[in-house]
Amino acid sequence: MSHVLETAAGVPSSGPLADALTMRGKLMELTQASYEAALLPSDAGNLPASLRAALACRMARICQQAGLTQHYADLLAGYGDDADPYQLALPGQMPPADEQRLVAMVDYVDLVTERPRDASEATIGSLRTAGIDEADIVRLAGLVAFVNYQLRVAAVLSVMGKSQ
Repeated sequence: MSHVLETAAGVPSSGPLADALTMRGKLMELTQASYEAALLPSDAGNLPASLRAALACRMARICQQAGLTQHYADLLAGYGDDADPYQLALPGQMPPADEQRLVAMVDYVDLVTERPRDASEATIGSLRTAGIDEADIVRLAGLVAFVNYQLRVAAVLSVMGKSQ
C-alpha cells in the first residue's frame, strides 16, 4: 500500500527500500493515520482543511521537498480557487496585518520550520495574544510537528531511494 509519504518521497514500489518499509508497515500505517489526523481531522476547530493544506504546502516549500510540495499544492487546489486568498502556501507571502490570527499562525509555522530551536513559550504567547484559543494552538502545533516530521522522513527516504 502506497502512503502519502512514500509517494512524495518517490519510493519505488519494489526493491530494498520498499522491502524495508514493508517490514516497518505498522510505522508507515501510523504515519498515514497521523497525516489524516493532522490534515483531515474530524474536528478541525478554527483551522479549516484548506488552511491546513496551505500551511503544509508552505512548510514543504520552505524545506524544498518537491514531492510533498506537489502533494500539498494538489490538496490545496482541490479546495477551490478561493481556498488560499493570501497565498499562504508561498513562503514570503503574509496575510494583511489586520488578520492577526493568520499572521501569528504563519509566523509560528515559519519559525518552527526554519528555526525550531528559537521557538519558546513567548512564541506560544504570541498565538494567544492574537486570539487563538488553546485548542487551536494544540491543533496548529500538531500540524506543524507532523508536517516537519514528514518532511524529514521524506528527505531521508528520497536519499535512500536514489542510492539503490
